[in-house]
Amino acid sequence: MPRSPIKFEAKLKVRSGDTVKVLAGKDAGKTGVISRVYPKTGKILVDGINFVTKHQKAQPTPADPNPTGGKVVVEVPILASKVALVNANGEATRVRSEIVDGKKVRVAVKGGQVI
Repeated sequence: MPRSPIKFEAKLKVRSGDTVKVLAGKDAGKTGVISRVYPKTGKILVDGINFVTKHQKAQPTPADPNPTGGKVVVEVPILASKVALVNANGEATRVRSEIVDGKKVRVAVKGGQVI
């Protein structure tokens, strides 16, 4: 029986456009900007992080009958739990929510700046 994809029910605390620092894995310590968020799987795509080499087969199409295959380097999503948001001082921090002037905003735990 085929496996069903992992479903991620918790709300992510990071959004597209946030600057994050990678905490674990081969790219630990690097920072980047989130370009896409996948809330159903709990993953995010960070610019300049988590490159893999994909072996691509040449697939002829009517538009291009003689394509070239080979190794292609692509970015793949990373788990959102492996990154931490970066505050204004450049430190990795957690996020909490507060109500400021009647609006719910995200606040950095380290430093207390509104994000």
